[in-house]
Amino acid sequence: MTIHKEGYKIIGVSFLLLVAINIAFKFLLSDYPYICIPLRILTLIAFFLVVSFFRIPKRNIKVDSNNILAPSDGKVVVMEEVEENEFLKEKCIQISIFMSPLNVHCQWFPVNGEVVYTKYHSGSYLVAWHPKASTENERNSIVIKADNGKLILFRQIAGAAARRIVCFAKVGDKARQDKQAGFIKFGSRIDVFVPLSANIKVGLEQKVQGNQTVLATFM
Repeated sequence: MTIHKEGYKIIGVSFLLLVAINIAFKFLLSDYPYICIPLRILTLIAFFLVVSFFRIPKRNIKVDSNNILAPSDGKVVVMEEVEENEFLKEKCIQISIFMSPLNVHCQWFPVNGEVVYTKYHSGSYLVAWHPKASTENERNSIVIKADNGKLILFRQIAGAAARRIVCFAKVGDKARQDKQAGFIKFGSRIDVFVPLSANIKVGLEQKVQGNQTVLATFM
């Protein structure tokens, strides 16, 4: 397991804050060890949760151009036929994955191909599972032209706690299922729009792993 580069600054600031808080506890609560010790333990737990949030686990990735993989860890909270109006302009199957703060928050490309579109949208910070989060929250859309010529759009969506979406993808980049596409800091959601013809392999409430779980296969 490694730590994502997006976490270096936050982890460093969190560590300095942890040290400062515990020094304050030492001087202000030295006569109350029954209060001081539990508070120190809580600050340590909070620090390790921050470090854990930016973890990137080592995974064996089987690259397969026929598969549409989950771009992130989380749980499937939406799976329905919708009209995608930003870029695809056609009916698709929308598969939405909710990421809690305990999930790995890196995103990978769901298919192999070429990035043909990216766009950042400013917006609100509704809870990530809200039905309007997909179109009203801060978000970043990425479209990949898969090796078979079909288009896949996936969207990074900020949640109530998320305040920064990082997108590594640029138009013209080669997309691969073992390559990182972005990162969202703290609770968030990913929407994936796949063709109606795709063979869906997951169900509602199913837990998925980024670049491991097959969401669908091309038909």
